Amino acid sequence: MIMAKAAGKARRGRLDNADLVAGSHALLRALKRVGVTFDVSGTESLGLRQGPFVFAANHVSPLETQVLPAILEAAAPCTFIVKEGLTRYPILGPVLRAFDPIIVGRTDPRADLDLVLREGTARLKRGISVIVFPQAHRAPRFDPRGFNSLGMRLARRAGVPLVPIALETTAWTPGGLIRDIGWIVPARPARFAIGLPTPVEANGNEAHRHVVSFIENQLAEWAAGKGG
Repeated sequence: MIMAKAAGKARRGRLDNADLVAGSHALLRALKRVGVTFDVSGTESLGLRQGPFVFAANHVSPLETQVLPAILEAAAPCTFIVKEGLTRYPILGPVLRAFDPIIVGRTDPRADLDLVLREGTARLKRGISVIVFPQAHRAPRFDPRGFNSLGMRLARRAGVPLVPIALETTAWTPGGLIRDIGWIVPARPARFAIGLPTPVEANGNEAHRHVVSFIENQLAEWAAGKGG
C-alpha cells in the first residue's frame, strides 16, 4: 500500500525527495510492526561531515533499497544506480524514477561505466549523494571478488568522500514468481553498519580496499554474534 500510494504520486509528478524519505520511514515502521528488528550503527558520523557522499554497500535483498533513504536521512537527498529493467516495474518503477536514478543497461559495461561517472558526478555536484551496489547480483554471502571498484571510481572522479556500508538483510527473502516480492522472516534481524567517510586519494586502491575490509569485518562480527 505504501509503495502503491507513492507510485501514484510519482506518476502525477508530485513525489519529491521529502516524500521519498517519508515513504522509506513508513516502510521501516511497517517492517518493525511485523517483527523485524533493526540494528543500525554509524549514522551519527554523516551529520558531522560535509557531503555529498558516495555510499558503497553489499547487496542482499530489496529491503536495503526500501529503507536506506530513511537510514541515510542525514545525508539526503540520495539517489541510486539501478538496472534499467527495474524502472519498468509497475509499482516500484515510478518510485525509482522519482529518485532521478542513474540507469544502466547492463549490456555494455564500458558504456555503463562512462554513464555512471558522468551522470553520477553531475548529481554529486548538485549535492545529491549516490548509493552504489558494486556487486553484479544480490547475494546473501559477500564475495569480495565480485565487488567492483565503481563506488571508488565515482567518488574519485567527483572529489567526494567514499562511505562503506555493510548490511545483512536476509529478513526479506527472494520471491518465486517475482524475485523482489518475497516473504518477510521476522526472526532474522536487519543490520546496517555505516563506516566513516574516506577521502579517495591517488589511484583509489587503498580506499577500495578499506570499503571491502570494512564490509568483510562487519559481516564476520555479526556472524560471530557480536555487535547486536
